[in-house]
Amino acid sequence: EPIRVVAAELPQGADLIQSPYVAALYRKYRPQGFGDVVGQEAVVRTLPNGLEHDQVRQAYLFAGPRGTGKTSMARILAKALNCAGTPGPSPNPDKSCPVCLAIANGSSLDVIEMDAASQRGIDDIREIRERVVLQPVEGRSKVYILDEAHQLTDAAWQALLKLIEEPPPHLVFVFCTTEEQKVL
Repeated sequence: EPIRVVAAELPQGADLIQSPYVAALYRKYRPQGFGDVVGQEAVVRTLPNGLEHDQVRQAYLFAGPRGTGKTSMARILAKALNCAGTPGPSPNPDKSCPVCLAIANGSSLDVIEMDAASQRGIDDIREIRERVVLQPVEGRSKVYILDEAHQLTDAAWQALLKLIEEPPPHLVFVFCTTEEQKVL
């Protein structure tokens, strides 16, 4: 059954479409830390272990069916890498520092989330290649989250390959896909 918002719940004259009272459920209930993730025990154990042992890689591939938390996990990883409340990458980002809050609300300049279904061509990848030389603004790492990565064109993958193989030290890629066989 769909969720209904009764007009009486909104302040007088509030616009329902642009209201801060209405949020997609996945945004409202998105996990904010590794401890909040349910049903992904192997990933929740592996990523924090890597962070604790200073084993951060330049690229990650999160694959699975829709709705399993790939993009949420990518955002949590971005917080863990960039949290201002910790001295370095940490499996326990504080979730309340300005960097974590910016990542949570999608306004961080250091976490770039791209929908590869619509930004899938070589020109989009060239734009990334031009911007990766810039140092992070607030955090320690610049994290590019490419959602639906399997939809990138072959030319786009070729342009991205050198960047993945030899990235600047501050750059981390997270590829999220439902079809890992097209990415591997």
